[in-house]
Amino acid sequence: MSHPRRVAVLGGVAYLITFAASIPALPLLEPVTDHANYVLGAGKDTQVVLGGVMELVTAFACVATALALYPVTRRVGRTAALGFFSSRLVEAGLILVGVVSVLSVVTLRQDLGGSPDAPAGLTTVAQALVDVRDWTFLFGPGIMPAVNALFLGTVLYRAGLVPRSLPVIGLVGAPLLVAKTMVVTFGGMDGLSVVAWLLTLPIAAWELGLGLWLTFKGFRPSPALTPGPVPA
Repeated sequence: MSHPRRVAVLGGVAYLITFAASIPALPLLEPVTDHANYVLGAGKDTQVVLGGVMELVTAFACVATALALYPVTRRVGRTAALGFFSSRLVEAGLILVGVVSVLSVVTLRQDLGGSPDAPAGLTTVAQALVDVRDWTFLFGPGIMPAVNALFLGTVLYRAGLVPRSLPVIGLVGAPLLVAKTMVVTFGGMDGLSVVAWLLTLPIAAWELGLGLWLTFKGFRPSPALTPGPVPA
């Protein structure tokens, strides 16, 4: 396997892992994120911890996409390549903060929630932790994929490393995702509404399509794949 093909496969598989891990994590975390009294009741701790592990895998896969593709993306534009890597790190960091918040609720339930003398205000503390997770989810998966698409989509479009229709979908979907997130942030739309999902669809299609293309097709021939000076 040639070096560019190996880079493409690693990047594509990492993108697919983000889908395989992030989508099932949402229903697994619902006992905590959708029920304010979880910390006091009989909790589905194993399920929630599994959901946290899935989000942990998602965060690591986010960073892996940028690491895997960097040897090629830097040959197109080092600034854009570093921008993509940095935005992926920020996204992963926000996801990890959300994971810690949710798992902290599980620990509170195990340590304090099941006892008859549970401290007053425990539900309030647990809800505050869930609120932290909600905001990290809104600004992590809600904003950062748009930033990722602007950096990586520009690189792939300029170099012609994949069919240009793919990065175009990402570049079009980026402002739609940001607009949706801003409207949800200011209470103009339910984040789980049909309109919200439709506005998210282009970015999802871009990331899934890119993951599949890189995994099974690889990069198209491009000067970026040939040895030579690396641009600043």
